[in-house]
Amino acid sequence: MRYTEAILWDPQQADDALWRQLHEEFTEPEIVEIGYWAGFTSGGQRWLHTLHTKQGELAAYMESREPAKRTA
Repeated sequence: MRYTEAILWDPQQADDALWRQLHEEFTEPEIVEIGYWAGFTSGGQRWLHTLHTKQGELAAYMESREPAKRTA
């Protein structure tokens, strides 16, 4: 949890102690994947907020447009 908090809110938390703890539990590729996923998910949520929409609404809209694309 500290790692995701560092990614999302406070990069200063990513100190040497945190990196040691991460490497005790995870491989380097796993650490990268966790970091990527935290950033990707957070960024996606922030983007949805700029559209003034909620999780799932954009996907539903896109699906509703599919039939129109096929007939065009």
